[in-house]
Amino acid sequence: MKMLTPNQVLFENVTAQYPRINQTYRFDNMENKTVPCRPEEDGAAYEISFNMTNEDATEFLKKCDEIYAETAAADTKRKWKPKPMYYPYKELDDGQPQGKAKLKGAYNGEATKPPLQKDANKNTLPADFRLTSGSKVNVWGQLFAYNTGAVSGVGLRLRGVQVLELAEEATSDPFSTTDGFTAAKQEDDPFGLPPVKPSAPQAAPAQNVLEDEIPF
Repeated sequence: MKMLTPNQVLFENVTAQYPRINQTYRFDNMENKTVPCRPEEDGAAYEISFNMTNEDATEFLKKCDEIYAETAAADTKRKWKPKPMYYPYKELDDGQPQGKAKLKGAYNGEATKPPLQKDANKNTLPADFRLTSGSKVNVWGQLFAYNTGAVSGVGLRLRGVQVLELAEEATSDPFSTTDGFTAAKQEDDPFGLPPVKPSAPQAAPAQNVLEDEIPF
């Protein structure tokens, strides 16, 4: 972990987990999963989790506490809890430390600029580039403390990602190509029936049928 400014941090050569930065996403309670969405929708954000070393985790949590204490001391209008309730960090079941950086899709109704995405040579990646879990990356973020009255904590605002090694996208099934049944092409009749003779052309539909636009 490297501090670029008093509140900007760079995690180097960490492993990306569940990156969603090609566009904004939100959690859909009805579908019980994260879904793509417009930047202006409630809960819309770009985000990435990343696995880090124990050494980085110790330094990171220390820096989070410093940012929180400095912000609380400078705020004379609100009462802050002694310690943050939330961190942009967690430990997985196997003890692996994991950080999380996030950027809201919009502030005050205006869409935010998406986080930077660069390759190893600092070339800008396409806006729709899809980073994959397991990729080796550098993560650039900005620490900030917050206090809503009910909850307080520290967040890591995502500024950009540099892709060092791109992992292959996980396949959706465990199968490989083998000899055996192959589906018929669309133009073939899999039942071996004789071809159907084309019917006589039909008259054009009435004018009022054509007034509605085709929705696709």
